[in-house]
This record gives sequence, C-alpha cells and structure tokens, in this order.
Amino acid sequence: MLSFFYNGHEGRLRAFWRLLFQFVLYTLGATILASLTLVGFILVNGPPLGDEATNSITSSPAFRATSLIAASVATLTSVWIAGRIFDRRPLSGLGLRLDGDWWLDLGFGLFLGAFLMTAIFLVELTAGWVEVTGAFEVVGSRQSFFPAILIPATLFFFVGIGEELFFRGYQLTNIAEGLNYPSLGPRGAIALAWVLSSFLFGLLHSTNPGATLASTANIAFAGLILGTGYVLTGRLGISIGLHITWNFFQGNVFGFPVSGIGTIGATFISVEQGGPILLTGGPFGPEAGLLGLATMFAGGLLTWLWVRARSGKATIETSIAEPPEGTKPASVV
Repeated sequence: MLSFFYNGHEGRLRAFWRLLFQFVLYTLGATILASLTLVGFILVNGPPLGDEATNSITSSPAFRATSLIAASVATLTSVWIAGRIFDRRPLSGLGLRLDGDWWLDLGFGLFLGAFLMTAIFLVELTAGWVEVTGAFEVVGSRQSFFPAILIPATLFFFVGIGEELFFRGYQLTNIAEGLNYPSLGPRGAIALAWVLSSFLFGLLHSTNPGATLASTANIAFAGLILGTGYVLTGRLGISIGLHITWNFFQGNVFGFPVSGIGTIGATFISVEQGGPILLTGGPFGPEAGLLGLATMFAGGLLTWLWVRARSGKATIETSIAEPPEGTKPASVV
C-alpha cells in the first residue's frame, strides 16, 4: 500500500502526489495572497459600498496587476517548497541553473518574443487590420507614462517566471518522470508530458475574458512553443524570456489585449482592432487568431534553430525525465 504513495527506490513521493501537493500549496498561497491584496486595496481606497464598489476595486488595472504578481509569488514559493520537500531537488534542477548558457538563452528568448509580436503588428498594420490611435498613453490612472509602464513590465516579468516554472519547470518535469516507463522511454515520456502540460496551460486561460474554444486551443499550442526551449535544453531561459516579451510587447508596446485582458498601466502605441477575427483574434488578442498561431509556429522553429546552432544538435533533453541526483539507488548508473 505504501508503494502507491512512496517510491522506495528514490526515497520520495511518487510523481502524481508531488504534483498534487505542489498544486495544493499553490492554491493555498494564491488564496491567502489574493485576500491580503484585496484587504490592502480596501485599506488604501476605503471600504467598498456594495457590489459595484467592490467590482471597481477588483477590475482596476493596479489590482489586476498586483493580484497576478501575488499569484506568481505563490507559484515561486510553492515550487521551491515542493521541490525541496517532495522532489528533493533545488530550483536549479527545475530549469533555473543560472549559468552562462542560461543567460544566453534568456537573451534569445527576450529578443524572440519582441520580434514575433512586432511581426504580428506589422502584418496587421500593412493589411489595414489595425489602426494606430495614439502613443505613450496611460490607462486607468493619472500617473506619468514612465512610472505607469513599470507596472506591466514588473507584472509580466513575474508572470513569465512564475508560469514557466509552474507549467514547464515543475509540471512537465514531474509528469515526464512519472511517465518514464520502459514502454515509452524518456523521450516518449517527455513528449507526452510536454503535450499534457501545454493542455493544462491552455485550460488555465479558458476562463479569461472573451475566451473561446479557439483561443484555448491556440494557447495550448503556445504552451508547446514555450516548452520547446525547455525540452531541448533542460533550461528555462528561452521559455521565460519569450513569455515575458511576448506578453509585454503584445499589451504594452502595441496595445493588443493579452489573453483577453486589456491594457494594464500604459502602452507605447494605442490601436483600434479591425480585420477578420479568425486571423487577428479580435477582442481576445492575437493569441486567438490564425496569424498568432502561425507566428507561434515560427517561434518554435526559430527556437529549434537557435538550440541547434548553439549546441550542434536539437533533440529532447532526456535528463528531464530522470530523478535528481541523490534519489537513485546506488546500483543505477
């Protein structure tokens, strides 16, 4: 009975329970921090009078940004605790080994996200699907532009790290370890874990404003692209960099909605969206359109080329599906 929960050969919980307990830790932490965030905003803005006043607080850009940052903090904390206690590995074993290669990958990822979103904007502008209506605009406050733009920059920095560590670093790794049976092998286990974690990534965004079946499927595909760098290198540098600038350039450089969420803080360019929704994604943003889907595919190809150019090969990093050092029995090589 104990073996159902505990892997005696590795001296730790089995993968399913590690995933479950990390999710429970995240849920508890996110709930506590969300409650503290709401209380903090009420103390600053005064007690709300009725549901409408409460909605005015929770729908404000500052509250949304703070809540997302708080959720990212809950993610980082839960993964660190779960990694130490349940996985018996540090964050460096979940894709955050910050060596020279990692930082080069991060730089490439940051460039790639900015490049891909710029390409989407230029295609839509050339096709007449988007019209520029302003520049250096602040949304929802009387702040000057540069302090206001720091809000989304900070937000997407934390979201990029938090979501990649959660979905790719922790979930993909543990699912791959749990599926690493002889019938699949490490490469098969990682490939299946890559798909499953991307499906969960899409599912998480299915409750966003304006979400549709198409947007959920597209974001699941985006999960595959974001995971490409990780499964090819075992490092989260590319994934984190791509996630940060994809979101920031989408929402705060070019003024598109980010996964259905309107501009937070400020934007360098304000736009009015037109064109066919099937291609542009409409009110959900480029992630729900075929143009965004094609750009994601290009991002995956460019990631593969980067890894191949840097290392001479671009194949699945099988160490992702292996237990960390110190958990294997002495007879295992």
